[in-house]
Amino acid sequence: MVATDWSARMGLTVPIVNAPMGGVAGGALAAAVSRAGGLGMLGLGSSASLSQLETGLRELSELKSPFGIGLVDWVAAAEPGLLDAAIAARPALLSVGFGDDFSWVAPARDAGVPTATQVGDLAAAQRAVDAGVDVLIARGAEGGGHGAPLIGTLPLLTSVLDRYSVPVLAAGGISSGRGVAAVLAAGAAGAWVGTAFSACLEASVSLAVRTRLLAARDTDTVTTRVFDVAQGYPWPATLPERVLRNAFTDTWDGREAELTDAERDALAAAVAAEDHRLAPINAGQGVGVLDTVESAADVIGRLGAEAERLLGRWGETR
Repeated sequence: MVATDWSARMGLTVPIVNAPMGGVAGGALAAAVSRAGGLGMLGLGSSASLSQLETGLRELSELKSPFGIGLVDWVAAAEPGLLDAAIAARPALLSVGFGDDFSWVAPARDAGVPTATQVGDLAAAQRAVDAGVDVLIARGAEGGGHGAPLIGTLPLLTSVLDRYSVPVLAAGGISSGRGVAAVLAAGAAGAWVGTAFSACLEASVSLAVRTRLLAARDTDTVTTRVFDVAQGYPWPATLPERVLRNAFTDTWDGREAELTDAERDALAAAVAAEDHRLAPINAGQGVGVLDTVESAADVIGRLGAEAERLLGRWGETR
């Protein structure tokens, strides 16, 4: 199986990490990815709580493989005890993203917990390196969910790799073995994969979400703030989210200031009813390759085997 120096040090058999997607990457998905040889990440999104973390950790309590935890910076700062509990769980990797406060790095380092954060440009990468972050996640504009949509994955990855010696994981639009092979060939320590795991059997999503993901075409995503504004989530304007297009984005994207209580109430009702004609589904630009519901182990096996085959073939032609 294909490996990198970083993945070998982490005790992984394949250099693939599931993105800690809030509402998707619960304990079941993290455990399944880790058991399959990748690094399973327990994702705690913008509605995270200490009890949610404790629930996820219970699902990982029998796991014998490495796992990680992903937090949102401003949520961790606002939720008492959340960061301390995440560090106390001694994950193989603690990812805290979407903020400029790196005060979490020192307590993690003191506890011997490796740290990671997403970066969307070289300036962000420099701030993270200066703060002592161990692993950079070069998250390109193709990625699903929240992030700074500034630079495409490949130019961002190569620029970060050229400048910094810390391990760099590539994120954004990587949903196939060919994508994994491409970023590993460029020098990434591993692939940070989100959308490809979103329709997995172990993902914390409904059948309605899986159905929409599998039906989506490669052009069916949009980067928007409309759902954050409508739902009152305090995500900064610099961090919109990439979602599947639907009637709500088609009508209100770019018109957030015109939203009334009636539209906000209609969206809340749609979210509660899982009516995704209006309700959001995060997805990256790699969503178009999804065509079946698989287990996380099947995804890991397929991506890893295809990447290994391609890297071996490319090496033979040199």
